[in-house]
Amino acid sequence: MMSQMEYHNPVLLHETVDGLNIKPDGVYVDVTFGGGGHAKEILNRLGDQGRLYAFDQDQDAQQNAIADDRFTLIPENFRYIKRFLRFHNVKKVDGILGDFGVSSHQFDVAERGFSTRFESDLDMRMNQNDSLSAYHVVNKYEEEALRQVFWQYGELRNAPKIAQTIIAERKEARIKTSEHFKKVLQPFLPKHREHKILAQIYQAIRIEVNQEIEVLKEFLLQTENLLETGGRLSLISYHSLEDRLVKRYIRNGLFEGEPEKDVYGNFEVPFKKVGKLIIPDHKEIKENNRARSAKLRIAERI
Repeated sequence: MMSQMEYHNPVLLHETVDGLNIKPDGVYVDVTFGGGGHAKEILNRLGDQGRLYAFDQDQDAQQNAIADDRFTLIPENFRYIKRFLRFHNVKKVDGILGDFGVSSHQFDVAERGFSTRFESDLDMRMNQNDSLSAYHVVNKYEEEALRQVFWQYGELRNAPKIAQTIIAERKEARIKTSEHFKKVLQPFLPKHREHKILAQIYQAIRIEVNQEIEVLKEFLLQTENLLETGGRLSLISYHSLEDRLVKRYIRNGLFEGEPEKDVYGNFEVPFKKVGKLIIPDHKEIKENNRARSAKLRIAERI
């Protein structure tokens, strides 16, 4: 059995759990269980009456379930957080932790198709039971839809050209493997920026396959009603699309625009920001390279 450290090295471990301001008898949720690193730290700070619920849709994460009476692992996507907590008779919680993106384990297992380092089938599904995979996006999406994926989620300026090139290639043969895909993308991968551009293309497809932006929005909108007054959100994002949504939601209770103001120019929002943006220090980045783009934001329910 794979150890938690091998599975996923938790990023900003103490800062994220500190952000929850844990009460020993409180009820907490870790919506991205993975290897259980954050969950174990939460349990360390809970008393006998405390409870921790965790979500993870990835079947591989189930092997890391913690044998503790205070702990329940829910094998579902956290977009359904309210529904499945209700199933466990939980209507209100004291804190919610989220460490978004791909786990080290998902990157390191070649056949999952998340990493640009390995040869594999095009997959990238966080839930292996989902029907939509990277293969489907690359081989079945219309040109306009592909262009949108690369532009919106990869922030790639030459998204139209990339989409055209993929369409032209798949008329000759289906693009089934990462090696074939990289050959198709070669004209867009200049030597000095090859890994960066490839990572952006992979990120775009992964976000589309797993509906990561829609999932994050659905999740955030439910936190307002789930958290007790004074309850905390402690959320780590790894790319600007996610971080922007988290930042705007904490600030305005909205993803776009500004909240409505009363005649005095005041407006009500569900959360208040706690402290400043937290990023990993040089030591953590040196020990865990995947921490380099992490951004932690903490908020409290008003």
